[in-house]
Parts: sequence; C-alpha cells; structure tokens
Amino acid sequence: MAKVDSAALGNQPISKLLIKQSVPASIGILVMSLNILVDTIFVGNWIGPTAIAAINVVLPVSFFIAALGMAIGIGGSSIISRALGANNYEKALKTFGNQITITVLCCVSLMIIGLIFIDDIIPVFGGKGEIFEPAKIYYRIVLYGVPILALAMMGNNVIRAEGKPKFGMVAMVIPSVGNLVGDYFFINVLDMGMTGAAWASTGSYILCFLYILWFFLSDHSELKINFKHFGIDFPILKEIGALGFVTLARQAVVSITYLLMNNILFDLGGETSVTIYAIIARMLMFALFPVLGVTQGFLPIAGYNYGAKKPERVRESINKAIIGSCLLALVVFSVIMIFPEAIVSVFTQDERIISETPPAMRWVFAAIPIISLQLIGSAYFQAIGKAVPALLLTLTRQGFFFIPLILILPNYFGELGVWISFPLADVISTIVTGFFLNREIRLHLKPSEMEKAASVQKP
Repeated sequence: MAKVDSAALGNQPISKLLIKQSVPASIGILVMSLNILVDTIFVGNWIGPTAIAAINVVLPVSFFIAALGMAIGIGGSSIISRALGANNYEKALKTFGNQITITVLCCVSLMIIGLIFIDDIIPVFGGKGEIFEPAKIYYRIVLYGVPILALAMMGNNVIRAEGKPKFGMVAMVIPSVGNLVGDYFFINVLDMGMTGAAWASTGSYILCFLYILWFFLSDHSELKINFKHFGIDFPILKEIGALGFVTLARQAVVSITYLLMNNILFDLGGETSVTIYAIIARMLMFALFPVLGVTQGFLPIAGYNYGAKKPERVRESINKAIIGSCLLALVVFSVIMIFPEAIVSVFTQDERIISETPPAMRWVFAAIPIISLQLIGSAYFQAIGKAVPALLLTLTRQGFFFIPLILILPNYFGELGVWISFPLADVISTIVTGFFLNREIRLHLKPSEMEKAASVQKP
C-alpha cells in the first residue's frame, strides 16, 4: 500500500493544518480569480465593453457543466477523506474510479445538448441585442473544453482530499497563466477577437487536465486505481450524488441567478447595466479568494477528523476557520469600500460605467465581513457527509433569499433594489446557518457521542 500522507490531517496542530491547506488553496483561487479578472480587463480594453457582457452570459452555462465535475469531486472527496481517516483504502480507490466514470458520462452528454440548443440557450441567459453574436462565438468554443475542465475540477478536489494542497494549487495556477498568455497571443497579437478569447480559455483547460493526469500517474498520489475501480458501485455513487448535489445545486442556483440578473438588469438599464454586473461579479470571485481558500482548506481537515472520531479537533477546526476567514473578509471589505472607483477604471474607460458601478459595488459587498460563517457552516455539513443540511444551508444565501429579493425589490426600488438584495441575503443566510451550526456542535460533536459511534463500528 502507498504511504498514507493524509494521516497528517489527524495529527498535526489545527492552526498549522489550516495554514498548510488554506494558503495553497487561497493562492490557487487568487491566481484563478486574477485570471478571470485580467481576462475581463483584456477583453474590455481590446474587444470592448459588450464583450464583457457576452462572456457574463456564457459563464453560467459553461460553469454549470464544469461545476458538475466539481460537485462529483467534492462529493467523492468527502467520502475519500473519511475513508482515509478510517483506514478504508479500498473504498477510497473505488470512490475515485466512480468519480471519473460519472464525470465523463454526464459532462460529455451535457456538452452535446448545450451545442444542439445553442441559439435557444444564449437569449435565455441574457444574450440579447448586441450581446448575442459575440456570446455565441465564445459559447461554442468554450463548451468544447468544458468536459476537460470538469475532469480537472473533479481531480483537483481529490488531490486536496489526499492532503496534497500544493499540487492542487499548481493545478489552479497552470490554466490561469495559460489563459492569460493565450489571451495576449490570440486577441492582441493575432487579433482574433472573441474567438481568440474562447480558444485561450479552452486551451487553458487542457493544460490543467494534463497536469492533474500526471499527478495521479506519478508517485505523489496515494490513489492508484485500476480498471475494476471504474465500474459503477451504486452505494458509493448514491453517496457521491447526495453530497455532490449540494455543490451542483449551489452552482445551479448561481446559473439561475446569472439568468435572472442579466435579464432584469437588461430590462432596467440595457447593455450597460449587464456590464456593471459582470464587473461586480468578477470582483466577487476575486475579492473572496482568501475566504474561499480557508473554506477549501477546512473541508479535508474536518472530514478526516470526523471520520477518525476526533471531535475536539473538528470543533477546533470550525472555530479557527470561521475566525480566520472573517478577519480576511474584513480586509476585503475595507479595500472595496475605499477604492471602488479605481477598481472599476481598470476594466473600462466608459464614463457611464465608471460612474454607476462604485455605488452598486459598495452595496454588493456591504455584508461580506460576516459571510464567512455561512460558507464555513454549510461546508462543514458537506465535509462530514450530512447531505440534506449541507444542501439546505448552501441554498439559503442565493436560492431561498437572494432570488426572491431580486424578483421583488426592483419593483419598488428599480436597479437599486437589485444591489441591496445582496447584503440582505447575506445577513439573513448567515443568521440561519449560525443557528444550525451551533446546534450541530452542541448535539453531535461531544466526545461521548463520537466514541459511542466508533465503538459501534468495531467488530
């Protein structure tokens, strides 16, 4: 059997583990977010502001398919982390094999459907007027690479479940750098416009996949699967599906949010309002990188120690993850509140967009300092394999609160109603998550409870 390096998740100090797991994850997300940010800057300055809106229309479709890979990755990784913690190595291997099989089958099927109905899908997601043609060009090419991206996202989560965050970080850095180099070459040098931007993205997905494939074929990975592990194991598949559905549902809600936002804002302010939202959405992806990094770093630590029946370490990981991510979110909040005009001017020189985006951005980021509790809380239930509460808490922020708010408030406050929906949804969802997380800790993270569970499992 391979050396189980993942055992460090159950032995090393929690603070050290959180730093070890979160810093590489944060760097990876930072580079990936910078990629999206700089990509938007390149597109906005070299092609035009309409191109920014066009990419924003395509993202929910391509991201949803790619997120299927992430969902399978996170769902399976929760099983793998707990299996490694319980020394059930064969279950970890079988889970990984099933992840690969189902990712390929599902994502290729969705890609084909997405290409067949291209002319119907783009307008639904806000690709109207001048936005339609550039969105169609970008959509078609990017969709070719989405199954590859899905496999890469799935594999990256498995790498982290093994306790190898540095390799996961590199896997995120490679496509980001590749995309930026591709943008410069295809858009600026070859003057290929939206076609160049799309091929730069697709090429970066391929680079990421090749690196992750190398990792699992190398001696760095503990998970050495063979053909028997690819066969569908329905109990494992059911567990992957239940846990992965949390992530998939979250991305589905994100895609619905993009659909509604693009259409509502197009009706309220045309292409300009859609572009404003596209810029703010990019800043949300970028600015929250440290918080998302802590969340990703927290997942394998909580999952492994829960599987190893170490409740004290689980509680400590929850507390330290929340405190650390809240402090980081406060820094993000301060920068956004002080420098919104300077931030927007990097994306475009359009005077109307520069003047109208900062007030909207301030509203969107108003409750960011407290959102860490909501992210860590919902992630905890996913890490320990409790799919239903994980799903419900994941959907509270955007599904249960934000979407109803953006459907109601614009009727009374116009475009302002869209922007104030963000902090309202953040505050309400954080309160709800805090209540359920606190109850879970009090009821089910007692040493006696987990020792009893451990004794039941012993022969």
